[in-house]
Amino acid sequence: MPLSADELAQISVLTVRHYQDCAEDFRVGTRDHDVSQNIAALLAPIQATTPYQILDFGCGPGRDLRTFTALGHVAVGLDGCERFVDMARADSGCEAWQQDFLALDLPPERFDGVFANAVLFHIPSQELPRVLTQLHATLKPGGVLFCSNPRGDNQEGWNGDRYGAYYDLTHWRVLLTAAGFSELQHYYRPPGLPREQQPWLASVWRKR
Repeated sequence: MPLSADELAQISVLTVRHYQDCAEDFRVGTRDHDVSQNIAALLAPIQATTPYQILDFGCGPGRDLRTFTALGHVAVGLDGCERFVDMARADSGCEAWQQDFLALDLPPERFDGVFANAVLFHIPSQELPRVLTQLHATLKPGGVLFCSNPRGDNQEGWNGDRYGAYYDLTHWRVLLTAAGFSELQHYYRPPGLPREQQPWLASVWRKR
């Protein structure tokens, strides 16, 4: 059965509340995560003049905003969690927007790249096609989208007090292709481990 408007609102409120309540612990726990492979995967296929305009979608406390800035690019963060947005602004010096992922207001054709690292899986499957279309629209022609999500068997639901949807590669390809993207590459993380020890599916897409 489709989720009602009230159910969708509850998903947003409770998932954001989880991150609000553990914001400092999350910042400390993820500060040293090495996502350089993912950042390189986004930047390499961008065909624009530097500095690139990057949207860090689900920027959290701002770790990757600092990296993009250090690499000479102009990065803007976006997150639904107020504490994360405050941290991101203070720690990175970048512009950061607080927006509900289910009620986005994105400028058209603003960004050369969108970095959606460990975030899109929080969006209920019935709303994901609309959100992907909005990310497509905020990219410049030929812009690049990077995604990384925990993989699964196309199931969704509550995991504690967070909502998640977990896709396999076949279904993820259907969703992204329908939203107007062409696949550039995909890989599993962490690198160098057997597939059963790689819970993350990363993929890179170009706006058609």
